Amino acid sequence: MKRILILLTATMFISIVTNAQTAEDSARAVVNQLFTAMKTVDAAMLKDAFADSAVLQTIRRKQDGTFFVQNEKVSDFVASISRAKKDSLDERITFETVKIDGPLASVWTPYKFYYAGNFSHCGVNSFQLVRINGRWKIQFLIDTRRRQGCE
Repeated sequence: MKRILILLTATMFISIVTNAQTAEDSARAVVNQLFTAMKTVDAAMLKDAFADSAVLQTIRRKQDGTFFVQNEKVSDFVASISRAKKDSLDERITFETVKIDGPLASVWTPYKFYYAGNFSHCGVNSFQLVRINGRWKIQFLIDTRRRQGCE
């Protein structure tokens, strides 16, 4: 009986860990889809990564050193990416944190951005994902951009 309880407990633990990894992997996949679409200049793939009511924002710095938040429409973002040359946009990310609670995921990805093979800037992306019809979609994306401290 003791062996059966140990086996059942181990099986449940493995199942929980596997499901969490699967959810994290699928959340990471939509983030990777965004950057693959940017690099390959695939407008349809790029648009597909976002929820219909998605919000895109960038924290920018004015010349006087103060910060402000710049908003961008997904349609404008997709249009700007569509004008780029294939393989000219290369955002290299690392997944630092992925947190999931049911249909909500939060993903934190430090990055370095290269344009046409040359380093441009670095920063952090903060994604809020929602699970819609069984698929993760980007609902909110805000990022920082800087040229210093990018080691």
